[in-house]
Amino acid sequence: MTRFIYLIVTILVASFNYVEAQIVNPVKWSVTLDMADDTHGAVVMTATVDAGWHVYSNDVDPDVGPNPLEIDWSKLDGVKLDGKMKPSKTPHKEFDEMFGANLSWWTDEVTLRQNFIVTSSKYAIEGAIRFSACNDENCIPPTKETFEFTGTAKIVTETPEEVAADTVVEAVAPQQEVASGEMSQSESEGIWAPVDFSGEDNPEDSSTTSLWYIFVTCFIGGFVALLTPCVWPMIPLTVSFFLKKGKSRAKAIGDATVYGVSIIVIYLLLGLLITAIFGASSLNALSTSAVCNIIFFLLLVVFAISFFGAFDIKLPESWANKMDSTAEKTTGLLSIFFMAFTLTLVSFSCTGPIIGTLLVEAASTGDKFGPAVGMFGFSLALAIPFCLFAMFPSWLQSAPKSGGWMNTVKVVLGFIELALSLKFLSVADLAYGWHILDREAFLALWIVIFALLGMYLLGKFNFSHYGPADSSVGVFRFFLAMISFSFTIYLVPGLWGAPLKGVSAFVPPLFTQDFNLYGGGFKEYDDYEEGMKAALEEGKPVLVDFSGYGCVNCRKMEGAVLDESNVHAMIEDNFVVIKLMVDEKKELPVPETVMENGKKVTLETYGDRWSYLQRYKFQANAQPYYVVLDAKGELLSGPFSYDENIPKFTRFLEKGIKEYKK
Repeated sequence: MTRFIYLIVTILVASFNYVEAQIVNPVKWSVTLDMADDTHGAVVMTATVDAGWHVYSNDVDPDVGPNPLEIDWSKLDGVKLDGKMKPSKTPHKEFDEMFGANLSWWTDEVTLRQNFIVTSSKYAIEGAIRFSACNDENCIPPTKETFEFTGTAKIVTETPEEVAADTVVEAVAPQQEVASGEMSQSESEGIWAPVDFSGEDNPEDSSTTSLWYIFVTCFIGGFVALLTPCVWPMIPLTVSFFLKKGKSRAKAIGDATVYGVSIIVIYLLLGLLITAIFGASSLNALSTSAVCNIIFFLLLVVFAISFFGAFDIKLPESWANKMDSTAEKTTGLLSIFFMAFTLTLVSFSCTGPIIGTLLVEAASTGDKFGPAVGMFGFSLALAIPFCLFAMFPSWLQSAPKSGGWMNTVKVVLGFIELALSLKFLSVADLAYGWHILDREAFLALWIVIFALLGMYLLGKFNFSHYGPADSSVGVFRFFLAMISFSFTIYLVPGLWGAPLKGVSAFVPPLFTQDFNLYGGGFKEYDDYEEGMKAALEEGKPVLVDFSGYGCVNCRKMEGAVLDESNVHAMIEDNFVVIKLMVDEKKELPVPETVMENGKKVTLETYGDRWSYLQRYKFQANAQPYYVVLDAKGELLSGPFSYDENIPKFTRFLEKGIKEYKK
């Protein structure tokens, strides 16, 4: 037993280290400017590639292989390129079985040189290196490295038009042109200046809250999976096997415990594998990516249809047979591990849709440990009954027998998955402003879904795969139907603008409501500079709300705290509200370049800009995130993170008002 536990711990530690390794870029770039004289120079790009990795060259067909190396020249003011880019060495060429094509790449180190000729007294060069890299086991997603250079040269033939055109402004914080009556550049720089949080309370770590939410949700999902017809009948069979096989009850309990630990390890490794495949940085993008959220939406719809009985999602039977035969051939603790693996494969037709839903939810939070924590919670709930029934076998006699009620569990889960799928479609709809699933449409679909669920529970209809509807309804099923109908009625006033605080984390926000009998919310500016200018004119402090379309906790705070009547009145009467969506996909009129951690970073969307503002000015990157500022950008109160304690949030606002009046 001790050796087995040591082996498991070793595997988990190695897995976590492996996941951490995935977020490190194996290709390091150094970009310099090499001037031969005033009018001739070169951009020198040197790549240092980690051992075991290779970076693909520019001579790769993107239709059959990975993305080739490309140089995007976004600005060439006062210069013109001279010839083609020249590498320091010829790339290695080889047939790659994974891509099924002839590919070329560099290892160790390579230098790329692009010559240019200066044509104006002031010149500016900006660009990005786009590249892909792989090793024998993994690949990193297409990545870019930006660079920027400016300079002056003695050009006697320069025309006046060239002098006027070739100008560059470099700033730490993004700057905008100042129109008449607006803030001066110095004032704009002031409102971007980093704040000092000394003496302020640190906000709650929302990542910890998020992980606990994932764990609890997946733990409940594990217990639900137990009630499916693929898992529940396996409990008495497995426990009886251990009791008969063991020479003593203590030995049987020990084997069953190892069996439960093996289940946990298998699912935990699955969660780590998800993180390793996507990488921590990619998981953050999942929450608002239109493509990912639409895929999640379609996946959950497919899972729901499967639970309704249209088809079963099964793994190849050969996999289960292979694991079963391996378990029979091996002995000791290893055989028990393979038995647990066999259970995982055999029960996949029932647990697969549940696991898929939970992994989608965990991955979309953006936390790199979300999938691992979620699978730990799921597997823990799945493993507990096997251990408990092995310790107390008499409990098996009082456990519910397998039967048609398990099909009811599957259908109910199908309705729930169908309802949850709309959440992911809504996130993509909000982030990109499509307006195909505004609040009324979302609620109308939920009302229909949960009304049909109530009718199903009362035996009014059944899906053909499960036979005719049963008019006899048990007491428990009756109460479930009553809950479903009550929830349906609760949703109805939302069609006319009722806040619906109980589901505010899932439904689209109120500002998407076209028809609202309950009154509108307070005015919110979606531009930082515009809101600060309004605060200066109105003589009010500023409540800055960093939020996101895909942020569940943001919707909870809005429904439970900001929409509370007293809090709402205090904000409306005393503050100018600036709400900045860090996942806004609307593109900036002109991309902005900023310095962050010693590197040039290009901000392409408004979401990029507001996320950078939060990182640069407040040294934070979590949402929701609230601060109270004066019109000069100086801190008055905060920060305040996710906490549904209304008195605590009120004190946070009151402190801002008090400090402003000073």
